[in-house]
Amino acid sequence: MAKLYFHYSTMNAGKSTNLLQASYNYIERGMQTMLITARLDARAGEGRIASRIGIGAAAETFTPDTDMFGLIAARLAAGPCACVFIDEAQFLSEAQVWQLARAVDDLGVPVMCYGLRVDFRGQLFPGSAALLALADEMREVRTICHCGKKATMVVRLGPDGRPAHDGAQVQIGGNETYVSLCRRHWREAMGEA
Repeated sequence: MAKLYFHYSTMNAGKSTNLLQASYNYIERGMQTMLITARLDARAGEGRIASRIGIGAAAETFTPDTDMFGLIAARLAAGPCACVFIDEAQFLSEAQVWQLARAVDDLGVPVMCYGLRVDFRGQLFPGSAALLALADEMREVRTICHCGKKATMVVRLGPDGRPAHDGAQVQIGGNETYVSLCRRHWREAMGEA
């Protein structure tokens, strides 16, 4: 039975690595997959999912205007697809998450979403909030804080290298911009000790 999955974490936990490995497992067994990522995040090149450890794959892209149900239905009409994988799922809108749920329910294809749970202010992304509400199964991809505890939060570093306290929710960046921390160290970094 097809399900909607949400694999969530902070930055640099290996979400893209896990996505690419899971897709590869299907392909290795002779099944086809569909990979989708946010057009907004083109750090690895537009239409490409890449991991910090050096693996990557081509992907379709979505924007805020993309009809996710229509995109998946068109792919299924073109031939068999065993699973749909979505990277950067935090950038989905609530309506797009509902479209993914409809694809699972009506088209019978599993959809595995990978993304951040919260932003640098500790607030849910709209796509993540909708996935937390609608996913059939959720799995945390874990990473650690510099203290060794599980990291559940992320700080955004400003140009001066200090944690930012405000700004747009979305700013594309990697290790030079974001640091994953446990809640205690996030509170300290944000001056909320």
